[in-house]
Amino acid sequence: MARVFSGVKPTGELHLGNLLGAVRHWVAQQDQDDTIFCVVDLHAMTIPYEAPEMADLTWKTAAMLIAAGLDPNRCTLFVQSHVPQHTELTWTLNCVATFGELNRMTQFKEKSGGQESVSVGLFDYPVLMAADILAYDTDKVPVGDDQRQHLELTRDVAIRFNHRFGDTFVVPEATVPPVGARIMDLQDPTSKMSKSSASPGTVALLDDEKVITKRIRSAVTDSETEVRHAPEKPGVSNLLEILAATTGRGIKDLEGEFASGGYGPLKDTAAEAVVEFLRPLRERYAELDKDREQVTKQLALGAQKAEAMATKVMERVRKATGLLPRG
Repeated sequence: MARVFSGVKPTGELHLGNLLGAVRHWVAQQDQDDTIFCVVDLHAMTIPYEAPEMADLTWKTAAMLIAAGLDPNRCTLFVQSHVPQHTELTWTLNCVATFGELNRMTQFKEKSGGQESVSVGLFDYPVLMAADILAYDTDKVPVGDDQRQHLELTRDVAIRFNHRFGDTFVVPEATVPPVGARIMDLQDPTSKMSKSSASPGTVALLDDEKVITKRIRSAVTDSETEVRHAPEKPGVSNLLEILAATTGRGIKDLEGEFASGGYGPLKDTAAEAVVEFLRPLRERYAELDKDREQVTKQLALGAQKAEAMATKVMERVRKATGLLPRG
């Protein structure tokens, strides 16, 4: 059974795109692989944030994952900052990774915008990500296009470390996530929904049903009336993707149903489908929110499991690098 690591940043409430594009596949994967899911709060610190909100967003993210179907008894679910081996290993890997490698990371260039005031943490983000992965003898990492370069750095650093200090790390493989619905922003269907965006085109999983309905009915389409999935019709295509993903129906079937009705009926049906699709998750989240200690305890147990795995890896790392044992 392969060990698989995935992480999610608590930079905002999870949205429909997160659920349909990734989380529901994580839920299915629990019974297929040895799965590790991490709420990566240390990564969230690399950009400006409101400190009083961090703990609550971290708890909410974990609770929403559980409400969506992740079972702490069938996977390892924990918070990154609860396992200190992540930061210890990051420092070791910092001494193996090179400045040139990090300077070539396109995501850093995009997020920093060339500003000198950007944090060193943002620059070092890929090394922390490498530590997240390597600390667990991870075999496979599902990555999208935006993280592929970071995974390649992880592999390069692991191979370099193994060559310099002897076989210590499992070199992980990138895997292409199962094809999931690519849900775009309802107001800008050329961009993905974003957790960190306050866009009215984002449907958060915990949005009020009236808000969800209003946002989908207000979705940008085009000046035509033909319901068709095509690159030149991103808004309509997005609505079809949403409806297909939340009902299990095929795109062609939906195109046929709404062929003569225009965009109004499509929007109404999509809104109803999303509200019903999210209802069980929202009800489960409400139950968890009434007993927050339950989630906190589950995360603590997950951190214990994770730390036991990471401790074994760090023992190998310390021995390989020649650090003096504490005794």
